[in-house]
Amino acid sequence: MGKAFVVTSGKGGVGKTTVTANLGTALSVLGKTVVVIDADIGLRNLDIVMGLESRVVYTSMDVIQGNCDLKKALVKDRRSENLHLLAASQKDDKTSIQPEQMRKICMELKEEYDFVLIDSPAGIEQGFQNAAAGADAAVVVTTPDVAAVRDADRIIGLLQQRDLNDISLIINRLDQAMVKRGDMMDQEDVVDILSVRLIGVIPEDDAVVVSSNRGLPLALEPNAMAARAFKRVAQRLLGEEIPIPEFREPNWFTGLIQRLLNS
Repeated sequence: MGKAFVVTSGKGGVGKTTVTANLGTALSVLGKTVVVIDADIGLRNLDIVMGLESRVVYTSMDVIQGNCDLKKALVKDRRSENLHLLAASQKDDKTSIQPEQMRKICMELKEEYDFVLIDSPAGIEQGFQNAAAGADAAVVVTTPDVAAVRDADRIIGLLQQRDLNDISLIINRLDQAMVKRGDMMDQEDVVDILSVRLIGVIPEDDAVVVSSNRGLPLALEPNAMAARAFKRVAQRLLGEEIPIPEFREPNWFTGLIQRLLNS
């Protein structure tokens, strides 16, 4: 039996879809069978980031409506034989699917795949509820800025209210130079505030934007700095003990965000 992870954040623009695509690819490269699910009904992007948009025929809504079975709706990634995508419908909206329907899909996929990664839409409304419904665990993605961390704190609270306590954290787009200048929160600041297990720090890397535009997950480009970081995250999910680099510099962000969260 596999395990389902919802990849979420609360705030848009922090890189959930990029993390889902690259983490799924990295796990598949390491020999695990993976399905990535786009749960953003009406606004799908995961297929584009993975370069699979031209191959999508059926979506999760087709499965729910009985137009095809689940296996037929899965899109195989030709570059990684262990990786499949379940796309979201573009013509429906988030209210078109119910949490129990997503839960059923995830249960069926876990019977055949090692990992099911669910790319959650931004926000805390119906889309988030649907994405979290079938998850056994959560990966919260945040960038090291005040608004993103504050929203991450909110989403962690909502996950815990759902008794989903297996929560891990990925800090995305960390700029080491800004951290050293004291212009950006460092990883220890973020972890101190959110109080969940850190499983990865993805550095700021122009290659991420290039790979997304090309539809080629960065995890397939092993020389990129961010690609190596995604591989380390995948290895940690598999239970390997790999140190996370630390870039700590004192800055004023910690006090500010603590005041915001406590206000």
